[in-house]
Amino acid sequence: MMKIMLDAGHGYNTPGKRSPDGFREYEFNREVACFIRDMLGDFENVTVYFAHSDKRDVPLVERTDYANQLQVDCYVSIHANAHGSGGWSTANGIETFVHCSRPTEALELAENVQRRLIENTKLKNRGVKAADFHVLRKTNMTAVLVECGFMTNKEEVKLLRSDEFQKTCANAIVQALEKQYGLQRDAKVHFSDLTI
Repeated sequence: MMKIMLDAGHGYNTPGKRSPDGFREYEFNREVACFIRDMLGDFENVTVYFAHSDKRDVPLVERTDYANQLQVDCYVSIHANAHGSGGWSTANGIETFVHCSRPTEALELAENVQRRLIENTKLKNRGVKAADFHVLRKTNMTAVLVECGFMTNKEEVKLLRSDEFQKTCANAIVQALEKQYGLQRDAKVHFSDLTI
């Protein structure tokens, strides 16, 4: 059984995590996580968990502790990027992060995710990068963090708002997971009733 933790970054009311015109990052992150969960319903022997909650911004420590407690195989943190101090910016594109220790399997997954996202969205390739983010440092399993475009870019925030782009990002991540872990289609995913 493959256990995957999806982490929609932040929460609905997290201060500052929104575009200059008010689009909340969590709205994008959550929708992509839901699409991924639904798409993984086409694969056998997969259990999907959520690290986030629609009721509150779950603290990072609680998210990673939950993943470690469940001993999931893979942790995918979904985000939309931002640049600057609150206004619009020309920064654009997609990037995927692994921990700065660059664990082999995480690096391979990040490269797969990044490749699929760029192929599917045609956005600028900002590459795979290393960082010491909490969700990468404190998880005991393969973990990646994906930044799927910039909320502070006027063109990309239009994409982030769109159902089609959200599904495109979700599909790219699922394709990468399928390739990385040899997931097999044509069976039902087991949705966890556990909530934080």
